[in-house]
Amino acid sequence: MILVNGLWMPGWVLSGLARRLRRCGYDVRSFTYRSMACSLQENADLLKEFVDAQPAAVMHYVGYSLGGIVVHALFHYHPQLRPGRIVTLGSPHQGSHAAATVARCALGRRLLGKSLPALVSREGRLWSWPPRETGTVAGTFNCGLGRLLPGQAGPSDGTVRLAEAQLPEATDRISLPVSHFGLLISGQVARAVCQFLSAGRFGL
Repeated sequence: MILVNGLWMPGWVLSGLARRLRRCGYDVRSFTYRSMACSLQENADLLKEFVDAQPAAVMHYVGYSLGGIVVHALFHYHPQLRPGRIVTLGSPHQGSHAAATVARCALGRRLLGKSLPALVSREGRLWSWPPRETGTVAGTFNCGLGRLLPGQAGPSDGTVRLAEAQLPEATDRISLPVSHFGLLISGQVARAVCQFLSAGRFGL
């Protein structure tokens, strides 16, 4: 299994989630990418190299926030991959209002770097989803800097709105009362991920 981190985030931040997933019996590897310095395609290519170096016959993917978009890009640019399931955690599949708001100023655009198109344009949203079982986990505890931004209405994890985390092609979906960062440290989220990777459904 490969964990893919989010924007501005070193891979070690995923260590708590990785420990919980290992307790479920998974061999967990974390992929860290340069979210500001590399484009979506560049990071997808780097992820492909990382995947190719792993020996497992079945490869699952868990993408947190922007990491879920990077996983989508991986399958768009490199569709011939070994079997496995996908889970995304708080990934803005429908675009990010928070990122679009931040990008209105030059400083915000610099902070988002080359990840800007993946978050605020239609890049990726016109791609088909890979034909494999996919689960989405969204948070509904509105605690985060995103709640301070104008127009950030509706249920949210404090950064990504519930509507933005929806993926029509998902096999199953679940929302839990956690914040955006809480998706990484919640035991309930980790159990949901393990359940989906095992059975293809959350079943909670």
